[in-house]
Amino acid sequence: MKTNQINMTVTNTKTKPSNGQPYRRLWGRAKGKPLSPYQSGLVDTKLAEVSIDTESPLAGLESFDNIRMEIGFGGAEHLLYRATENPNTAFIGVEPFLNGIAKALAGMDRREIKNIRLHHGDVWQFLENLPDNSLSHIDILYPDPWPKARHYKRRLIQEDLISEFHRILKPGKTLHFASDIPSYVDWALLRICRHGGFQWHAQTCADWQTPYPDWPGTRYEAKAHREGRTPHYFRFVRACD
Repeated sequence: MKTNQINMTVTNTKTKPSNGQPYRRLWGRAKGKPLSPYQSGLVDTKLAEVSIDTESPLAGLESFDNIRMEIGFGGAEHLLYRATENPNTAFIGVEPFLNGIAKALAGMDRREIKNIRLHHGDVWQFLENLPDNSLSHIDILYPDPWPKARHYKRRLIQEDLISEFHRILKPGKTLHFASDIPSYVDWALLRICRHGGFQWHAQTCADWQTPYPDWPGTRYEAKAHREGRTPHYFRFVRACD
């Protein structure tokens, strides 16, 4: 009987963050259950066609009105939905998990979506090659919470990444962060607000309990509801210089 294998990877990116600090190790799963023949075929034949160039990540996207990035898109439900609804916007999807990449490729193939580019790996591998003020939106939706205190250093939201978000986002544009884990919510809020370059305009609880406009939902959100956790939806605006 076959058993599903999950490989754990530790990514040592070669990029040095622009804040001058040593780069971080980023942790995550490389592969879960075996891909279907259809998915494997897409990875072998289509991934290279839609992969971004880590040295010139915006190459080929000049004709689009806006450029958005989603980091850790999981099953790609949100990425595919947004790309379908916004054909004049280019979407960069970043995911270290091969199964997520395969799901994105399958959705792109079946729906004939042409405005998504993918990066299979660590966001730091190309982040510093993104020009200043180049993105109109960034999504981080239900990232791995790494709930044990000794693993907090593995969380995606860290001071160095927040600084890069501030650099690459256009003034007045948005960063969305969603989570159902209270300790991660507190962690992210503290660090993003402390940075000083983002505005959070929430006035009431409804501002962070209400999903984003035209929200399609994700499998992680559905799991949170099933298990009795409250999703939080935060919208931060990159302050004007």
